[in-house]
Amino acid sequence: MSALVASDVAAVQAAVREGRPLLPVAGGTHPASVPGPDGPVRVLDVSGLAGIVDYDPAELTFTARPGTPLAEIEQMLAANGQHLPFDPPRLGPDATLGGAVAAGVTGPGGFAAGIRDFVVGVRFVDGTGRLAAGGGRVVKNAAGFDLPKLMVGSLGRLGVMVELSLKVFPRPEATASLRFPTVGLAAGLAAIAALARGPITPLALDLAADGAVTARVGAAAELIAARAERLARSIEPHGEPLAAAEHGPRSATSPGEVAAGDASHWGEARRFAWVGDDARLVVVPTAPRRIATLDAELDSRGLRRRYGLAANVAWIAWPEATPVAELSALLAAHAMSGLVLTGAPLPEPLIGAAAGGAFARRIAGALDPRGTFAGGSR
Repeated sequence: MSALVASDVAAVQAAVREGRPLLPVAGGTHPASVPGPDGPVRVLDVSGLAGIVDYDPAELTFTARPGTPLAEIEQMLAANGQHLPFDPPRLGPDATLGGAVAAGVTGPGGFAAGIRDFVVGVRFVDGTGRLAAGGGRVVKNAAGFDLPKLMVGSLGRLGVMVELSLKVFPRPEATASLRFPTVGLAAGLAAIAALARGPITPLALDLAADGAVTARVGAAAELIAARAERLARSIEPHGEPLAAAEHGPRSATSPGEVAAGDASHWGEARRFAWVGDDARLVVVPTAPRRIATLDAELDSRGLRRRYGLAANVAWIAWPEATPVAELSALLAAHAMSGLVLTGAPLPEPLIGAAAGGAFARRIAGALDPRGTFAGGSR
């Protein structure tokens, strides 16, 4: 089934008013949630609904259409010393703002700031074809019922976003990353806890399955070395700076090499290069106290995994050849839920324990009374 194409609001409204099931898609970098070509649900291609509508660096906000590439937004913000601190994943060069908000996933570098806190305004077409709006273009005007936050993580099932307003933060002048060679998951979790409550708030905290911890800090250029050194000495074992030659026979520690190593590490992290082409990326919200039990299950299956956001999320590489139903059952047994982001289209990318319940169904019924948007609410 060919996709419908909508490059303006009127075309979106016309597609919705037809009443047939549809799901909006922009960059297509979350393919597991995209309807299959032979199913009853149509793809509504909104990639042409792109472009920056408004940007006021002094207000620390911008407004853009959902098909706007994240790369374009990042370049615009960087030119003004600003950034998206929730570090949206870059699962492909075509990743868009609308896809980031619809997935609702905070990236590996976003420990200090979740995506839900940064969407301050939205215009969207609801299930009746009506153009609705919530929030505003500046932070101080974002009042009333919080429709913007409802759209975060909605997977396009509550409406077709046609315009989004986000707040941004000043970009740290310099960053540095440190690896704490903690051995074993329990020791790594203890290190994560100590760093999270320490005197220096990290920008990112990442935990490997072997227990190694990676932390990132930001500061003014003249202060970053001292700040990184203070963090490195704050716990045992002491942290070691990441460097461009970190995988070579000897780690380099000059400022330029450390900066290169920092950028390389987090660039690969937000692209999830470690997942590989033979596996699906699955994100599972969790908590540090639940990591050990989950990790034992994943380790027994030989799965690649990492724990991000100070061990509050699990990133799992689930083999493409293995039915996702197996992971769904595993998560449900531990009262956890997950979102499959990549891999072949699935009938349902939300897996594990059902989330939302009656309240979510009431919201979906109010915004989409005819059930036009694929999947409805769990």
